[in-house]
Amino acid sequence: MHGKRIALVLISAFIIFHLVGCGSPPQDQINAAQAALEAAKNAEADRYVPDKYGAAKNALDGAMAEVKKQDSKMMFKNFDQATTMLGNATNLAKEAQSSAVSRKQEIQQQLPQMIEDLNAAIMEVKRLVRRAPRTKESMMALQSINADVQALQNIPDQASSAIAGGDFITAYNQVNAALSKANGLIDELNQAISRGY
Repeated sequence: MHGKRIALVLISAFIIFHLVGCGSPPQDQINAAQAALEAAKNAEADRYVPDKYGAAKNALDGAMAEVKKQDSKMMFKNFDQATTMLGNATNLAKEAQSSAVSRKQEIQQQLPQMIEDLNAAIMEVKRLVRRAPRTKESMMALQSINADVQALQNIPDQASSAIAGGDFITAYNQVNAALSKANGLIDELNQAISRGY
């Protein structure tokens, strides 16, 4: 009789143990998500497609928070949602990695034309400076524009150095900003010329 009672207690404990849940964190999915995010980081997704990389990182952070929440429970642990979230984070990280590779190639192809456009814009600014009216009011503005031109002329070489080092996004950002500046100077000079001062 005593043996039956012990057996009944053990069976009851076994059933309760499985009913309340004794799940463990989905380590394989955690490893996969972390590896995918690391691969995206290595592909410089954080620099070339920061929005997509950020979404993947946030998804992984959320999934890990869910894992921690479930793992901290004494009973009724359920990692189903965490597993789904980890799968989503993995997919987002892989997408970020792929997009980073594509964006890098796209920028690499665009840069030669952008540098050419910048050089042409600098030449146009210089041409317009020569045509600009020389009045008492305009001389200070022209001095400022000439200083801007001097700075702009350094950008193609700086961009080429960045390109040689494989840092295409830095070159792109430099040239893009310089182009915007040069085009702004062209507009300013054209307006000054049209007004005659």
